[in-house]
Amino acid sequence: MLVAVALLELHIPHAQSLKDKRAVVRSVRDRLRNLDLSAKEVALQDLHQRARMAVAFVALDNAAADSVLEKVRELVESVPDAMLTGWTSEKLDFDETAPLT
Repeated sequence: MLVAVALLELHIPHAQSLKDKRAVVRSVRDRLRNLDLSAKEVALQDLHQRARMAVAFVALDNAAADSVLEKVRELVESVPDAMLTGWTSEKLDFDETAPLT
């Protein structure tokens, strides 16, 4: 089992206020949540035209995680009001048989 995490940075060129930015971030977050994952703005909250978001989900294997990460990237790149300017992702493998402490 894997936990996959992605950090993405957006440029929102038409945002003239934090309210404009929040509307775009909310739209992206809601679209991402349709993929059954957790999405949250995690940094740059005080800048009008930039946003950093984190996405996290659990997958059964590498192939499933890669598929969802690709869908996330495609979805974010398709948002007309924002440009994807940064992307990083990581998959963390853990042993399901190990006891939780």
